[in-house]
Amino acid sequence: MFEILAILSLFAAAILLVALSVIDLKHWILPDKLNLALGISGITFHFSTGYAYVSLADMFIGAAAGAGMLYTIRFFANRYYGQDSLGLGDVKLLGAAGFWLGFEGTILAITLGALAGLVHGLVYALYLSRKNKTKFSVSGLAIPAGPGFAVGIFLMGYLMFYSYVVGVMYVFFS
Repeated sequence: MFEILAILSLFAAAILLVALSVIDLKHWILPDKLNLALGISGITFHFSTGYAYVSLADMFIGAAAGAGMLYTIRFFANRYYGQDSLGLGDVKLLGAAGFWLGFEGTILAITLGALAGLVHGLVYALYLSRKNKTKFSVSGLAIPAGPGFAVGIFLMGYLMFYSYVVGVMYVFFS
């Protein structure tokens, strides 16, 4: 029973990350309801697995660290640029990720997400320069941060929970 709930939580998380990415790419917003659902699915997963992967305390520390780091970056970036440079939805996304990944996993997800965002930005800038027949430049380029962070969260989730999924599938299909 609990294995099914855990697997459903994993599938829900994957779907939510895709939905959040698509919405952010189209509308530059990460809806609170979807971020909340991502956090709740993480809590449900860990409850269902008896906190075998991330302890209850580490879940809350990860959520506070993820949201806290992004909020701090947002605060200083907004002061430096004089405008919103990182939305509160991104802050909430990394808070939700903390419930899934714990402290260490969330820090690594932020790092992987920043790298994915960098690659996204470079590819997009290259696309724009070719499309508009202009010189390649990233100056003034703006892209939503959510999809990059979603990639980082997904990759860390894959690394952390792959063995669980394989084990459950082996039991169900053997």
